[in-house]
Amino acid sequence: MAVLGANSYGKAECRLVRVDRDGPHHRLTDLTVSTALAGRLAATHLTGDNTDVLPTDTQKNTVYALARHGVATIEEFGLDLARHFVSGGGAVEQARVTVQRHPWQRLGEHSFARRGDETRLAVVTASAAGAWVVGGLTGLVLLNTTGSEFRGFARDRYTTLPEAADRILATAVDARWRFADLGTGWDGAYDAAHAALVDAFTQTYSRSLQQTLYAMGERVLDAVPQVAEVRLSLPNRHHFLVDLAPFGLDNPGEVYVAADRPYGLIEATVAREGADGPGLAWDWAGRS
Repeated sequence: MAVLGANSYGKAECRLVRVDRDGPHHRLTDLTVSTALAGRLAATHLTGDNTDVLPTDTQKNTVYALARHGVATIEEFGLDLARHFVSGGGAVEQARVTVQRHPWQRLGEHSFARRGDETRLAVVTASAAGAWVVGGLTGLVLLNTTGSEFRGFARDRYTTLPEAADRILATAVDARWRFADLGTGWDGAYDAAHAALVDAFTQTYSRSLQQTLYAMGERVLDAVPQVAEVRLSLPNRHHFLVDLAPFGLDNPGEVYVAADRPYGLIEATVAREGADGPGLAWDWAGRS
């Protein structure tokens, strides 16, 4: 006998660009918004009865309609959307809204240039029991040319990796941090967390990427008291020294090949002692 398990549905990756035209100094907000609704929705799966199904097209329209009233921060916008979807008193009992903000660099009063792949994000979940907010970022690419080693690791019959006393350490940070409450200065918290991640990476002598990850998570908790826990995913972007001996050349740590795959992937949560709440495991499983 089959039993319906956990389920949700929504509209993925609604592209939204808002231009604030208060005077000649325009402000550009570029977002990707995804919604996911859950609740008493078994009937549509089991019998095809759509009575309680709010169409995903309606969810998309709601994103644009609420954007007409302004987008202050992505956390606030996500809260407005999530609370809207659970306020109707229908079958929807929980709403999760994921908002990604794409960075643009100002060139003039009304001119902009897209700035790299680094993306700020927020994941907001609301239900009758309350709401919680997860902030974060993706695509923060960091590299140290020295100050990193990897030695003393376990070996077995298949180990061929030599020890490295001095190596390039590079990664593309994917981070999520859960706020303990909603009374938070969102922009200030993001700026502080971002700076903490960068400072910890650059200032930590790394004996392993795991050690660096923990230092980065700990630094975020120190810098942002409102954060209860931070989850980090750090791919190890390997740089291998090229053997130039066949060409009669030495290579004193100057010429490398940057390998894109396979790569090591280090993931962990660093939590404030005694922190309670929903935790980040649910969020990480879906990479939302």
